[in-house]
Parts: sequence; structure tokens; C-alpha cells
Amino acid sequence: MSRSDPAPVVAFQGEAGAYSERAIARLFPAGARTRGKREARDAAAAVERGEADHALLPIENTLAGSVPDTLAVLADTGLRVVAETILPIHHALLGMEGTDVDAVKRVLSHPIALAQCARFVRSRPGVRAESAYDTAGAAHEVARAGDRTLAAIAGEWVAETSGLAVIARDIEDRADNQTRFLLLAAPPPDSAKGGRAGPIAATADETGRRPPMKTMLLVEVDNRPGALVGVLSAFAERRLNLSWLESRPTGQPWTYRFFMDLDADADDERTAAALGEVRRRASLLRVLGSFPREERTGR
Repeated sequence: MSRSDPAPVVAFQGEAGAYSERAIARLFPAGARTRGKREARDAAAAVERGEADHALLPIENTLAGSVPDTLAVLADTGLRVVAETILPIHHALLGMEGTDVDAVKRVLSHPIALAQCARFVRSRPGVRAESAYDTAGAAHEVARAGDRTLAAIAGEWVAETSGLAVIARDIEDRADNQTRFLLLAAPPPDSAKGGRAGPIAATADETGRRPPMKTMLLVEVDNRPGALVGVLSAFAERRLNLSWLESRPTGQPWTYRFFMDLDADADDERTAAALGEVRRRASLLRVLGSFPREERTGR
């Protein structure tokens, strides 16, 4: 993107100050225009309608697991994955100025954030956890209520924009808590080829070398013995690492779809051969995108 080009518009689920905005800043260090949306599907719809260039959504957390709403977006829309980023997540308890932690009786936050802080909530007898649609949105709700028995779990920086105080810091169950986010875009005109999607995924460094790639797949198989094993063996026989596997219901009773991450480029010869074999063995194969793989760390 040249200096004269406007910054891209990136939709996300939540309000200003959400962790997703921090993830957008990591992916777009030169800047992006962010648009908060109520639900993940609303962020995806903004891209489908051409109101945003991208949608940024969390896909999995190291404590709480996969995010069902994002999996639904991947399954139900034609958006493609063009990048990923991993963000360290450190939660704070936010409340009205002067609130003591022992006075808090209700804690609001997104269900995924509450799951990441389950140990802290359980350690406070009489405290009730309540779901909100967003971490930053929960903080703003606490500020509007003005109730000293009410607190929110959100990023510490949200205290400044919401007018709240930090009651407790680093309340997540593990200090190495992390969330992986996906950047989605509309499919390119040649998306039927099944390769990488979008300019971010094709970016090379100054030496001309592309970074290690990852390919995300959506697979469905018939309900018969060995059907899934046959799909997985296509990767194992070619020594392709499967780094993530998640099953979700298709909507039809007792049938399932599988989301998979391969640590490989869809355009690599071995990967293409494996995908060809999977197409023959599976009832459905969709390549959701090939994109640069972010290295994972223990912290």
C-alpha cells in the first residue's frame, strides 16, 4: 500500500478498546480504520457488502479453546483467511474509582474472557460471572451503571477510555494466555483455484523469500469407518504437519465438519498432491486460505 492509499478498513467484533483492535494494530502497523460490530457475523457481513476491506476475528484461545462464532463465519461465508496474528492476553478487573475487590459481587465480560479467568472468579465467594457481548463493552456498561458492586474483565487500557479504575491486574488463569486472530477478506476472482488468498498472504521479505505458510481447510467426510483416517493419512504420508483440528456440527443431526490447519503452502507440490487425494476421499473440501504462519511461543 503506497503512502497515498487510504488506510484499510477493518471490521471487528466488539467496541473500541477490545483485544481485537490490538490484534489489528499488530497486523497493520502503518494504521487501519477500525469498525466495531456487535457480532462476528456482522463484521463478516461488512466485508461481504464492501463496507470493510477485512474482518478481524479471534479463532482460538490457549485457555478457552476455539471460538464458535468465528468457526460459523468460516463455514457459512465465502470469506478467505489472508493472515493470522497471536496476541498475549492479560486481563484486568475494572470498576468504579475507589472500589475494593472484596466489594465486587458481579463480574461482566465476554464468555471467552470469563473462561480465561475462571480461577480468579471462583476464588471470590459470592461473585457471579455474567456474559456480555464484548470485553470493552462490558467495561462501558459498568461505567454507565456506576455500581461499586459491579466490575468488568477487560484489557487494562480500557480503564482510561471508560473512566474506570483497575481493581486487579493479570487475573487470567495462566500468565502465558494467548489468542490467535484471523484476518478475513473477500475471495479473489481466481479463488476457485484454492490457493492463497489476497496480497498479505503473498508478501515476501526484502530477500524475496516468502515466510513459512499455513493452510486452513474445511473438510466433511461420510459417516463410515476410516473416513477421517483416510483424509488425515493423505497428510501424514507426505509428512505434512497438521497443527490444529477442530470438529463442529454441520447443523444436520449427528454429522460433523472438521477445521484443519496445515503447516504448509497450498501451492506447494506435496500439499497440492495431498489436497487432491483428500478431494477424492472427502465429501467436501474447502481451502479457506493460505497465509503466513506466525511462530508460536510459550509466553
